[in-house]
Amino acid sequence: MNMHLSPTITPEADEVLENLAKELEIPEHRYEQAETSYKSLGDWLNRPESTIRKYGPQVHVQGSFGLGTVTPPLTADEHYDIDAVCEFQRLTKNDTTQANLKRLLEIEMRLYARSKKMIKPLEEHRRCWRQPYADEAQFHMDVTPGIPSGGELTQLLKTRGFDVSLAETAISITDNRHPHYQIIAADWQRSNPRGYLKWFLTRMAKAYEKRKNELLQKGVRAGTEPIPDYRIRTALQYAIMILKRHRDIMYTDRSDDDKPISIILTTLAAHSYDGEEKIAEALFVIVTKMDSFIGTAADGSRLIANPSDPLENFADKWKEHPKREKEFHNWLRKARADFTALAQLSNKELITEQLAKALVSALRTRRGDVRPLGSVHRPC
Repeated sequence: MNMHLSPTITPEADEVLENLAKELEIPEHRYEQAETSYKSLGDWLNRPESTIRKYGPQVHVQGSFGLGTVTPPLTADEHYDIDAVCEFQRLTKNDTTQANLKRLLEIEMRLYARSKKMIKPLEEHRRCWRQPYADEAQFHMDVTPGIPSGGELTQLLKTRGFDVSLAETAISITDNRHPHYQIIAADWQRSNPRGYLKWFLTRMAKAYEKRKNELLQKGVRAGTEPIPDYRIRTALQYAIMILKRHRDIMYTDRSDDDKPISIILTTLAAHSYDGEEKIAEALFVIVTKMDSFIGTAADGSRLIANPSDPLENFADKWKEHPKREKEFHNWLRKARADFTALAQLSNKELITEQLAKALVSALRTRRGDVRPLGSVHRPC
């Protein structure tokens, strides 16, 4: 797609998109809430009485909270999803089964919930344990147990001739649908959330540092106290938030299976981003270029490699479910059309009307306020 949209963006459209991005920001206390929650669990798992302390459990955040691309839920009934990993640093796949590892985490998470007087019960999901918090907190935490496998992935990538610079933080994770779930085996699912985050940050490193320095000059958390990561947001992150919202609106009344998944959207957007400082410019560069980063695998299927583990294909389900690939391109065409129409307008009323067609939901929360449609959780 050879479109050069940025020069046609009017100042008025640029301003409206800047304001939209700010409206999609979640309150700072939500980031603080997420950080407090996973750190509290990590402290619990490492307390002297912990049944798993000897295995070196380390809890760290992943997903949109880690990437800084969270958008608010639509209604008071929907929750923020805090994704975390519990990495058992002193265990290997020769020591335990996936089922046992998940059970070890379950025991301590149930004790943790009891100690915090949590009313809602722990829930088991395919790869994780979910702890719902009180309704008024409006969030839940998904914790996926894992075992370090960076050395294994490093060797595997070396034999295939791939870059290994992000491989060392890879982990093997549990999956109760895996054929080897109940037995000791080398074959586990892999994940590398810390490697992916590191790659994502490199895609916006210059813009991130510039934004950080601007905040320091304004006196935001200057001195010895560091500026929290959630205060430093780039045009890439804002553009992803807008595109996720656009996608969610488009698929409001359709199956989640049809909707382009966030990891594909985020990966292609980060590949496309070229350091733009203005949100509108970043947005249009991304929608112009993102499909050019979809490759072709050896078997002819579509390929969107995980930058932190190039042996993983984020588009692997497209071969089995061709409709998902079709829906991605349907969404991208719609996003291009909607934002191109908006970019060329100079009348703010018309811009707002155009934006409303693409991004504003008429649904109301139980509290009576209207919000753009929030991010939708993918089961862990």
